[in-house]
Amino acid sequence: MLSEVFQNFVYIALELTVLFVGISLLINLFQGFIPYHKMERLMENSHPLLSIFIALGLAFITPFCSCSTIPIVVNLLNKKVRFGIVMIFLFSSPVLDPTIITLMTAVLGIKVAVAYTVITSILSIIIGFALEKFGFVTQIKKVVVKGYHESEQKFNFKVAIMETIQLMKNVYPYLLLGAFIGAFIQGAVPTEWISTFLGGDKWWLVPIAAIIGIPLYIRLSTMIPISQIMIAKGMALGPVMALMISSAGASLPEITLLNSIFKKKLVVAFIGSVFIMSTISGFLFYLI
Repeated sequence: MLSEVFQNFVYIALELTVLFVGISLLINLFQGFIPYHKMERLMENSHPLLSIFIALGLAFITPFCSCSTIPIVVNLLNKKVRFGIVMIFLFSSPVLDPTIITLMTAVLGIKVAVAYTVITSILSIIIGFALEKFGFVTQIKKVVVKGYHESEQKFNFKVAIMETIQLMKNVYPYLLLGAFIGAFIQGAVPTEWISTFLGGDKWWLVPIAAIIGIPLYIRLSTMIPISQIMIAKGMALGPVMALMISSAGASLPEITLLNSIFKKKLVVAFIGSVFIMSTISGFLFYLI
């Protein structure tokens, strides 16, 4: 069994490493062509429909975890960008990661990746404007982020390599952890156990998975190899996606940071919104 687990780990780790390094380097090479300043200015003054697409585009091209989005959110709020648009960015940025979506396509298939992107984008828009409609704009504290500097990055191959290496330092351990857990599940956990207890159309698995994911700080890069094995062994897609989205969309470190810029009502609303987003997404994935 140990030999099988080790072989599975090596295979999964090598496959994901090649994909991750190649995709990350490609994305970092193109970062220099992205006009971040212009996008933020357009978000300030554009028609709401255009601002929505810009917010989703900015979320997609900024490969940040949930905690890393906070300085950008504060900067946008300080610039008086519409509250609903900022909330769309806040909810979509951690889950719309170009590297992760590409990995998801390679590991789980293009159908799952496209559905994931569409569902999370639409729900981010709905939740963002719903929070604005219910008047949560009054629940923002006045905060200025020190040390935040905007800068236009130019095309530079050396910089792209350095940023890829830095990203590997931050994310690669999580990728290896996910590969190890996935290899262990594949080699040691009986398929019958997973399909019996976690498979089928048990609706209650989705909200439970969403609740479990919220306090955890699990990167999507960790969850993708685990989810691939769990699905292959018979776990339903709905609970897997609910866990992925809730763990990416919220975490205890992020909630702590949000507590410094949002009042308690908005923090609670944020947590509830992530739960709703991941739960609805999980149920929708039952249809795939």
